[in-house]
Amino acid sequence: MNRFRSKLLFALISLVVIGLVGLGILLGQLFKSNYLDTYNERLNKEGSLLKLYIENNGGVNSINQDQVNEISQLLNVRLAITDNNGVLLFDSGKQSNLNGIKENINEVLKEKPENETKLVEHDEYDLHYSWKPVLKAGKLEGYIFIITKTSELQKAYGQIWLILSISLVIALVVFIYLGYRITARYSKPIEAATHVAIELAEGNYWARVEGDERSETRMLSSSINVLAKNLQEMSKAQEIQQDRLSALIENMGAGLLLIDSGGFINLINKGYTEIFHVISTNYLNKAYYEVIEQEEIRNVIGEVFRTEQKVKKHLLLPLGIERRYFDVQGIPIIGINNVWKGVLLVFHDITEIKKLEQMRKDFVANVSHELKTPVTSIKGFTETLIDGAMNNQDTLEAFLSIIHKESDRMQKLIQDLLDFSKIEQHGFKLYIQNLDLLELINEVITMLDKKAKLKNIRLELEINREELYIQGDYDRLKQVFINLISNAILYTQPNGNVKISLFDHEKTVKIHVKDSGVGIKKEEIPRIFERFYRVDRARARDSGGTGLGLAIVKHLVEAHHGNINVRSTVGEGSEFIIELHKYIN
Repeated sequence: MNRFRSKLLFALISLVVIGLVGLGILLGQLFKSNYLDTYNERLNKEGSLLKLYIENNGGVNSINQDQVNEISQLLNVRLAITDNNGVLLFDSGKQSNLNGIKENINEVLKEKPENETKLVEHDEYDLHYSWKPVLKAGKLEGYIFIITKTSELQKAYGQIWLILSISLVIALVVFIYLGYRITARYSKPIEAATHVAIELAEGNYWARVEGDERSETRMLSSSINVLAKNLQEMSKAQEIQQDRLSALIENMGAGLLLIDSGGFINLINKGYTEIFHVISTNYLNKAYYEVIEQEEIRNVIGEVFRTEQKVKKHLLLPLGIERRYFDVQGIPIIGINNVWKGVLLVFHDITEIKKLEQMRKDFVANVSHELKTPVTSIKGFTETLIDGAMNNQDTLEAFLSIIHKESDRMQKLIQDLLDFSKIEQHGFKLYIQNLDLLELINEVITMLDKKAKLKNIRLELEINREELYIQGDYDRLKQVFINLISNAILYTQPNGNVKISLFDHEKTVKIHVKDSGVGIKKEEIPRIFERFYRVDRARARDSGGTGLGLAIVKHLVEAHHGNINVRSTVGEGSEFIIELHKYIN
C-alpha cells in the first residue's frame, strides 16, 4: 500500500512542480519584460536629457571629450557622439573597440530603424544601443549614442531568477510537506481498508479496519467491518454445517460413494474404504469403471445411469478370504430443472444379519437333527423291546446299552446347549482367580491319557518352567483345553501324537495344541468355530460330538480377553494357538 501512497504523492508533487515551474516561467518573463521596459525607458530618458543638455549648450561643437567622459562615468554607460554623417566625434570607451563601435553606428544610421534602440550580438558579449538625434536651429547636427553591455541585463535577469527559484523551492517544500500530510491522512484509511479486503479475500474473516471515527473514510471502514462480520458469521455457520455433514458422512456406519454425471468419483467416505480396504486418493477424481474392481457394483452404477431410477440390490461380494453380504442402494441425483448431477451409492453390510439368520436356521435344523437321531434310536429300540425282544437277555442288554449311550449323547448335547446359551448371555461372568496353568493342563492330560492310549496316541507336554500363574476361570479354561485336546485325539490316527506347548511371554502366555491328524482344509478354517459345524461329520457323530465344542472354546477364550488361531495342513495335522493375558483388568 505504500506504493499507492507514493503514486498519489508523486502525482500531487508532479502537479505542483508543473504548476510552480509554469508560474515561475510566467513570472520570470513578466519580470524580464518589465525590467527591460524600465531599462529602455531609463535609457530613453537619459538620452533625452543629454540631447536637451547639448542642444541648450550650443550643440555638438560646444561639448568636449572631458565632459563626455564625465557624463559616461556618471551614468555608468558608454557615450558616443557623431555628426550627422556618422563620423565619430567623441567616445568615452576604449580605443580598442573603436572600429566595432563605428561599424555598428554606421549600420544603425544607414538602416534608420523606427525604434531608437538596437541589440548587436558579439562573440564575447552583446551591446545595447540607444540613440537620440541632436538638433541645432532645427537642423540635424549629429547623434548621441548610449551604449551598454547586456551583461548588466543578464545580471539583473539572474537576480530575478534566483529570487523566483528560491521562492519556488520554498513553495515546493511546503507543498510536498502538505501533500504528504494530506495523502497520509486520506490514504492510510484506504490502505487499511484495502489490506482488510485482501485478508477477507484470502479467507481471514477476523480482520477488521481500525479507522478513526472522525475520518472522512469512516463509512468505508464501517462497511468493510460489517462485511467482514457477516462473512465471519457465514463462514462459521458453513464450517459448523460442513463439520456436521463430514462427521455424518464419515461415521454413518455405511459405505458411501458419490459419482458425478461424467462417471468420476467425487466423494468416498471412511466406511467405504474400511469395508473394501482401499485408499481414497486412488479413487477420487477417477472414473468409477477404472478403479472399482467388483463387476456387480459397476453393474448397479450402470443401471442407475441408464434408467435414472433408484436401484436396490443385495450383493454377495468376495473380500479377501471372506464373502460378505451388502444391501446396495443406487440413488440418482437430479438437480433443479431436472439437471442430471450423478449417482449416490450406499453400502450397508448385512453379513452379520445374514449370518444370524443362517445361524438361526442352522441351529433349528441342527438341534432338530441332533435330537432326532438319538430319540429315533431310543424309540426304535424301546418299541422292539416292548414287542418281545426284552425276553432275550442278550438282546435286552445290547439294546439297553445302546439306549443308555444315546441318552448320554442327548444329555451331552443338552448340556452343551445350556453352556453355550449361558456363555452368550449378557450376564455371563467368569470367576477370575490366580491359577497355575501348568497344573491345570497336567490335570487335563491325566484325564485324557486313557483315551489317548486306546488309540496308541502319545501325549507330549513341552514346558520350560515348573509353574506358570495367570488370572482366569479355572473351570472354564479346563473346559477349553479338554475340548481342544479331545478333538486332537479324535482326529489323529492311531500311533500318532499330540503335543501341548506353553510359551511364557512378558504379559501373555501362548498355549499350542498340535496334532498329527487329518488336518483341515483352508476354506473350512473360518467356519470351524461355528455352531454345529463339523469337519468330519461321520467321525464326530460316531464319537458323540455335538458340533458345539469349538464354538464354546472360542467364546470362553474371548471372554478371557484372549484370542485363538488355527494353522492346518490337510494330511499333516492341525495346530490351535491360544493367547491369554496373565492379568485381566
